[in-house]
Amino acid sequence: MSFAALNLLPELLRAVEEQGYTEPTPIQAKAIPEILARHDIMGCAQTGTGKTAGFTLPLLQLLHPHASTSTSPARHPVRALVLVPTRELAAQVEESVRTYGKYVPLRIAVVYGGIDIKPQIKALHAGVEIVVATPGRLIDHLEQKSINLSQVQILVLDEADRMLDMGFMPAITRILGVLPKQRQNLLFSATFSEEIKRLAGEFMRAPKMIEVARRNAPAELVTHQVYEVPAAKKAALLAHLIRSRDMKQVLIFVRMKRDADKLARQLQRDGLPAAAIHGDRSQGERTVALDEFKTGQSRILVATDVAARGIDIDQLPFVINYEIPNTPEDYVHRIGRTGRAGTPGEAISLVSPDEMEYLAGIEKLLKRAIPRVAVPEGLGEERGAGARHGRDAPSRSPTRSPAGAPESREAPPRSRPPEDRDAHRRRPRGSIDSPPVPGLRPDPSFDFSKPYEPSASSKTEETAAPAPARVGPPGAKRPRPVAAIFRVKPKENA
Repeated sequence: MSFAALNLLPELLRAVEEQGYTEPTPIQAKAIPEILARHDIMGCAQTGTGKTAGFTLPLLQLLHPHASTSTSPARHPVRALVLVPTRELAAQVEESVRTYGKYVPLRIAVVYGGIDIKPQIKALHAGVEIVVATPGRLIDHLEQKSINLSQVQILVLDEADRMLDMGFMPAITRILGVLPKQRQNLLFSATFSEEIKRLAGEFMRAPKMIEVARRNAPAELVTHQVYEVPAAKKAALLAHLIRSRDMKQVLIFVRMKRDADKLARQLQRDGLPAAAIHGDRSQGERTVALDEFKTGQSRILVATDVAARGIDIDQLPFVINYEIPNTPEDYVHRIGRTGRAGTPGEAISLVSPDEMEYLAGIEKLLKRAIPRVAVPEGLGEERGAGARHGRDAPSRSPTRSPAGAPESREAPPRSRPPEDRDAHRRRPRGSIDSPPVPGLRPDPSFDFSKPYEPSASSKTEETAAPAPARVGPPGAKRPRPVAAIFRVKPKENA
């Protein structure tokens, strides 16, 4: 089947042909006719199979009758709203709409957080038909009344499993409240749980489910591998894999933001330049890091799950799970960054003993066991508490006694007598060991194990009769009252 068989406009076919595409992907071939027929759909396909173009092309065709070259903002109301979870995915969708709609006079604007809102307000006031937005920044525009959604005809939720997650649902509900009731709803994602389907059914009208692969299935061109390794040896194994496999471009996933920065610094200390991307980075830093990674200037990118949504690289060869996700569906999204556009890829997971439960959930979702690969023997040193590496590691050479036996530089610690070995654990906090003073006999009624506290009687005395405040240095005369200076003496009789 060709794109021409989908009854697309000549302007759209021309743009598709310029991108080098001749045949639609399975999700495109099934979704585009249904969207053009004005049906609500839920599209589920593997990541990297063309979901974005699957809704971008029919969206442009449905809005083509409203296209106008007029400069009046009133002629360009918002007619389509595309909601995405991350800034990177918003930029990717905007680029796709501009690419395929280059010969259609429709205006588009993208709004997301992390950057100045004023240019976005200016673009919206000029009039746009298509808005790509993240929920948080869109709510900011709604509160500032800089956008009007009363004429929206098509609502698209990309990466719908995240958009309908509990974290996004309050924002989505608020946005749905300002949209017209009569509209077309499109949901696209790589994964759909049963709960997500029930939730989507609350605001969709008889949606049609379009699946071109088994639900929550990973890309078929991806090879999976697992290294069972202690957490303390993961960094050493990671550096070994990057060097031994000569990885020119690798995307590494961690769960936490602070771990992304920490791992990037560790790789740099190991002589492997790496950049980190996560939600706490500014939009400028994230854009630069992504551009350098896509163009090959940076070969290693460490990312969190949310920040990696929207990373679209056709020939990314390696994805490494430094920490496997605690949600099995996130594994599908992670490895979906590789094996795209018909190019094979590898997904390597470093799994510590405390992550085996997460691995079991992933294998249950995939309905198959992931092959294990043996860790090279003697690889690296444990990086636990107190261990140091590289230039930070102290160089110690054992000294030898005159007899030739190895001898440590530090004297072994002196052991306590058996009866006193646990005394420091029994000693109450705050107690001080001091030698007894000769000639003093301790009071048998006083508990020396407790810190000193004044008795109730002394407290009463101090309260009842406070000491007079001392004025001046010790021994100085007390100043006379001021009135005594001006005392008038009686006159003597002459």
